[in-house]
Amino acid sequence: MTPWNAIKAIAFDVDGVMTDGSLLAMDHSEFVRVFNAKDSFALRMAAMNGYLLAVFTGGDTEGVHTRMLTAGLSEENIFMHCRGKLQTFLKWCEDRGIDPSDVLYIGDDIPDVQVVQAAGIGAAPADAAPEVLDVADYVCNVPGGRGCIREVVEKVMRSQEKWVFSPDMYERIF
Repeated sequence: MTPWNAIKAIAFDVDGVMTDGSLLAMDHSEFVRVFNAKDSFALRMAAMNGYLLAVFTGGDTEGVHTRMLTAGLSEENIFMHCRGKLQTFLKWCEDRGIDPSDVLYIGDDIPDVQVVQAAGIGAAPADAAPEVLDVADYVCNVPGGRGCIREVVEKVMRSQEKWVFSPDMYERIF
């Protein structure tokens, strides 16, 4: 496992990580998901501090895409309808000149297992599938959708003394 203070990038899944995995089916529209604002705040803080952020999700909805953009991810680091997450993750690392060992990845279900294993720190929400919990380097204290992204981002940034705030920073974050 890579030390927390050596992490340069943070990557994650959406359903079951940024959300609790629930999907609300609406008539004639995409599924509705609920995101935790503290997770999004942490991602914006990470982006402001120069961390590379990426999402690898099997979902493919405009709502999720928009949420990732507002959370601080750039268009080229949003991978929707992602099948074969490991191959996509490794190509993303190669294209950006980053070693997989410099990445923290958090995922919650079987499609995430290989990426959790390949990353420098593989993390899982407290309620992840047993297969993910078995291979994770770090298991969060909270379940998916309840601040697990915030937990790992804050842990990385604190280890690098970057989780700091000034009185005027609030205006720059939002």
